[in-house]
Amino acid sequence: MEQKNPDISSLIAHYQKFGSVIFLDSQKENHGASQKSYLAAKPRCWIKSNEESIIVFEDGEERTLDGNPWKELQLFKNRQKDWLFGYLGYDLKNYTENLSSSNEKVSVIPDMYFMVPDVLIEIDSLGELTYLMGSYKGVNLEKTEGDSFSFGKQKKINKDEYLKKINLAKEQIFEGEYYEINLSHPIKYSFEGSPFELFQRMKKEGAVPFAAYLSIDDFFVCSSSPERFLSRKSNIVRSQPIKGTKPSNGVSDQITRQQLQNSEKERAENLMIVDLVRNDLSRFAIKGSVEVEELFEIQSFETVHQMVSTIKCEVEKATDSIDIIKSCFPMGSMTGAPKISAMKAIEELEDYRRGIYSGAIGYITPDDEFDFNVVIRTAIINQGTLIYPTGGAITSDSNPEEEWEETLLKSKALTNVI
Repeated sequence: MEQKNPDISSLIAHYQKFGSVIFLDSQKENHGASQKSYLAAKPRCWIKSNEESIIVFEDGEERTLDGNPWKELQLFKNRQKDWLFGYLGYDLKNYTENLSSSNEKVSVIPDMYFMVPDVLIEIDSLGELTYLMGSYKGVNLEKTEGDSFSFGKQKKINKDEYLKKINLAKEQIFEGEYYEINLSHPIKYSFEGSPFELFQRMKKEGAVPFAAYLSIDDFFVCSSSPERFLSRKSNIVRSQPIKGTKPSNGVSDQITRQQLQNSEKERAENLMIVDLVRNDLSRFAIKGSVEVEELFEIQSFETVHQMVSTIKCEVEKATDSIDIIKSCFPMGSMTGAPKISAMKAIEELEDYRRGIYSGAIGYITPDDEFDFNVVIRTAIINQGTLIYPTGGAITSDSNPEEEWEETLLKSKALTNVI
């Protein structure tokens, strides 16, 4: 069944009455992206995890488990053999390597959540709506009234404190502990009103290929992510790390684009992560199939120009998608290199637990294909507080003042709304 020009606001308002809603909004073309958006709702079963336990809801019953969330997610997927929509939080790294997280949580949300929807709607680039699961019988598609929201006082790390962290990271790089690190800090606000209206306003600040809106339990996620973590189509797996950022005055800002394209510093940062991703893919790829499809491509958005590279490989048909995702998680652009050393340093230098930030939001199909973003440019709303982490790559030749300004530039998807 199809419906021209669906009112997504009405659909989300309707389906939020029945539990979790996940809206993956492909607003802008991206290499390998079909520009299809998905609205998943009315969860039939789900799995979520936190530090203490893994909770699974299936066949009308809820079970609490101990163990590795990656393994339980894989078993859940294999039992369901259906569409899965959800997210992976950054701290799942602790179940892939000998790592830990002891910093303070800034939002109380699960480390992982996936659901099998009873309702799944596909929206194509022309705005046509197709129900892949369920139907729109009884759904009110009348346009809703515009909701409002408000922010309280901003709270973020002191600039001098952040500059100290950057200089300490540079010292550790000089001492050979790692050669690149992604260092972030959270911006906090009190928040009242409609999270979905905030998502809509963030969307107006500029279209991105991997936006997402999540309404799960008592928390909301509004993501304007331009970055793909990992996708699988048939036996081809792709990753598209972003490293390299310049401010944009619009997509026609050719001078700044050229400066970014020619920057040796930005190219070096990008190449470090390309090498890291190539190494991650080689863990499961068919031998000799890993290749760099695009190197140092400049993609332009409303507030920033970004340097993006595309790495792909071939995998055996029987290779399980959870194994692929786990082997590459988290995205190297959000850690630094070498990956494990950088993640250990992040735990020491940052003073908050990243949670969903730096993780991934996306879906897995019944055919074991998938597409996941990197959770950046993202507002997390929980218990009246909005958290918006922002960061950037630190290398030996980083200028601390410029790195600080870059973190503020990357927050413009939110601060321009405010």
